[in-house]
Amino acid sequence: MANNHDPRCRQCRREGVKLFLKGDKCYTKCTLEKTSKDGKTKWRDKPPGWGSAISQIAAPQRKITEYGMQLREKQKLKRIYRVLEKPFRHYLDEAMRRPGVSGDNLVTLLETRLDNVVYRLGLASSRAQARQMVSHRFFTVNGERVNIPSYQVKPGDVIGIHESKAQKACIKEVRERMHTRPNLPEWLELNPQTLEGRVLAIPTHDQIDTHNVVQVQQIIEFYSR
Repeated sequence: MANNHDPRCRQCRREGVKLFLKGDKCYTKCTLEKTSKDGKTKWRDKPPGWGSAISQIAAPQRKITEYGMQLREKQKLKRIYRVLEKPFRHYLDEAMRRPGVSGDNLVTLLETRLDNVVYRLGLASSRAQARQMVSHRFFTVNGERVNIPSYQVKPGDVIGIHESKAQKACIKEVRERMHTRPNLPEWLELNPQTLEGRVLAIPTHDQIDTHNVVQVQQIIEFYSR
């Protein structure tokens, strides 16, 4: 599948918020945070291309329109889940067909992609790595090998590591960092000994932290124009 190959830190700077595109590195080395000579940490609030004083003086201050705000929210969501425009529209159409709040449906569809579930389980350090590992047939769903990152998981599905990949270096790294991984979402379960995960339920609005970063309703309004 095609993807956005822009530098990931540049994508975060463009949106002005941490999108956690590089996994663990986003916690230890973030280009949005700049340490000054006196040891104080400052937040970079300028988008890419504003590095020099000359560019800041020469470029006019633009007022962000409602359309521009909605566009930025859309770009945030696409970049977080690493989805391009065409498949994103398919997710949106499906979300609007389903009963309930369209914005919640959209994020739920993206959250229950197999590559995202692998990332949420802590079996990959980032969504980019999770997508690559899924494509390389590292994982099984209910005992069957799946190499489609966009595969939609369902409650009761069991995600495991295929026996032929169990001794790979990246899997050994997963075992080593099990004690440092963040708490699992409430809708997932993981056996740290076997590295076998289970989907307990479809995530609700309060269980998806993406809502804290993206105003999804603005995305729905963007496509409703």
